[in-house]
Amino acid sequence: MESNPDTPSRPSRLLLHACCGPCLIEPLEALAEEADHVTIVFANSNIHPADEYERRRDTLAAHAKRLGVEVVELEYDPESWARIVAPLRDEGPNRCSACYRLRLGEAARYGAEHGFDAIATTLTVSPYQDARAIAAEGRAVAAEAGIAYLDRDFRDRYADATRRSRDEGMYRQNYCGCVFSEAEATAERERRRESRRALARERAAQNPSDTES
Repeated sequence: MESNPDTPSRPSRLLLHACCGPCLIEPLEALAEEADHVTIVFANSNIHPADEYERRRDTLAAHAKRLGVEVVELEYDPESWARIVAPLRDEGPNRCSACYRLRLGEAARYGAEHGFDAIATTLTVSPYQDARAIAAEGRAVAAEAGIAYLDRDFRDRYADATRRSRDEGMYRQNYCGCVFSEAEATAERERRRESRRALARERAAQNPSDTES
């Protein structure tokens, strides 16, 4: 787990932006050893549709409750998210950076207004997210809000997070969250299915006796 030497080594009050229950497990455990007090903030207007948002929020809240950790939920405003991010729908990395900026910016402003020393995020636990872009946007919005950004890369904990979330029976989503990532994930799964079907057809053609009754 990498750290940024420019951020406080041990914040008194840390606000942890979290995207879902499975991604919360390992970062929360790690950061509980780095800060005197951790509060979770759920600021994720990117999640589509609303029932998916509620399911991820409730899964996260249930895990936090078991651990006795407070969760603050900021306003769910997918319309505002769409106005900022949707114009970048076909720009891949730029779209994701804008999304990081919006969500982490909300967390940073809340943290600064409520007396927190620093913010951090669980987003970097996923190898499917851009850790460098997350760090860049996190530092930028934290500086604007006047709060420290605790830069931590949790990707080395992803396997443990996956195993533990399954062991706990957590709901595990199969796309990042936004409507665009849902469509992209669906298309990728279909490509993989078609690849497997094509491979099966090729093997059947090479070994016709295997298909004879």
